[in-house]
Amino acid sequence: MQTVFVNPERCIGCLQCEIACAVEHSSSGELALSFLEIPVPRKRVHVEAGPVPTTAYPNKCRHCDPAPCQRVCPTGAITREGDLVLVDAKRCIGCAMCAVVCPFDVVTFYPLAGGLAPEAPVAVKCDGCEARVGRGETPACVESCKVGALVYGDINELVKSGRLRESGSVLAATGFAPTALPNGDPLAGWRSFGAARTAADAIGSRVWERRRRQSGANASIDGSDQAPPVKDNVTIEEGAR
Repeated sequence: MQTVFVNPERCIGCLQCEIACAVEHSSSGELALSFLEIPVPRKRVHVEAGPVPTTAYPNKCRHCDPAPCQRVCPTGAITREGDLVLVDAKRCIGCAMCAVVCPFDVVTFYPLAGGLAPEAPVAVKCDGCEARVGRGETPACVESCKVGALVYGDINELVKSGRLRESGSVLAATGFAPTALPNGDPLAGWRSFGAARTAADAIGSRVWERRRRQSGANASIDGSDQAPPVKDNVTIEEGAR
């Protein structure tokens, strides 16, 4: 399955993907002329502010299968063609049922060229740049992204590369995973992870032992009925003598 994959940690909120998307879906296909068109071309990707400053997230249609928007559309304006869920502007009546059920809030409503009426808002969502992909090109948002926040390819391969990248980042951050040299040990990452796990377990054991001894000492001072702490390398045999 070919799709656009989002790496949110790389997004810098430059909005280049939004502009490229709108221009791609304009009648002129030109940046300078698209803003003069009536109706104005609309973006299909939405860059939202992240939970903390300087972070952002490019939100777009996931082309679900099965797609909730397709199931609730009363006019059949939303259909599936291969891996894409598409909207036929000529059949959309703007009832917004698709927006109600969309779990990702990516369906917006604006007048479009080719709609039922010039002023009538219709559902607007990502169409996967079907025409561009058909010509062997990448989607406009991916082509315009300069930081790799949006990438295009087979979903399993993209997920795999992202998983490997994040695993390496986590291990390197712990200080136990030096950067592997080309043609180096392919198991270096796993060995370093094991070393980190062993070190963490050892620290946890020492902390637990220290707290257990302290708890026993406090119990003896308070005169409680709890057993005294067990001393290292000493076995206390009750009634031995």
